[in-house]
Amino acid sequence: MASDVVIRPITLDDVKSAAQLVRDGSLSPDAEHPEQTDAYWQAVLETRQRSGEVLVASMGAEVVGVCQVIVFRHFQHTGGWCAELESVHVRSDMRSRGIGALMLARAEEVALERGCYRLQLTSRNVRIDAHRFYLANGFELTSQGFKKLLVGGNLS
Repeated sequence: MASDVVIRPITLDDVKSAAQLVRDGSLSPDAEHPEQTDAYWQAVLETRQRSGEVLVASMGAEVVGVCQVIVFRHFQHTGGWCAELESVHVRSDMRSRGIGALMLARAEEVALERGCYRLQLTSRNVRIDAHRFYLANGFELTSQGFKKLLVGGNLS
C-alpha cells in the first residue's frame, strides 16, 4: 500500500484536505477551520520562507497524510540548525500501512538538506500509539515537554 504513496510538498489545492486531516486527528479539533485555506496557506509560505516545508502524503489525488517541518537556528550547538516536526497526521483509515514512516523519512531528508543537526518533535502524553510509532522509527524519548496556552494570543 505504501508503494502507492507519494510524499511531496503541499500545494494550495491540498490545503483544505490537509487541514481536515489535522482537524480529524487533533485533540482540540475546534481550533481547526479547514475552510480557511488562506490562513493555512500563509503558514505554508512562512514555513518555506524559513527554510522548512509542509509535506503531504498523497495517493492519486487524495491527501492521506501531512507533516510540517519547521527549521530554526538554535542558540546552542554553536548556532546550529534544528528541525521540529509539527502537525504529523495520517488519515485514520490509512494508518499502519507505512505512510507515516515514509513521511518521517522525507522529513528527515528535508532536515538534512537544510543542514540540521537534529530532528525533534513533541507528542501529547495521551498518544501512546504515536509514541510507539516514533520510537520504532528511530526517535528517542529524551525530554519532557511543556506547553502553556496564552490568553489573548493571536491564533491566526
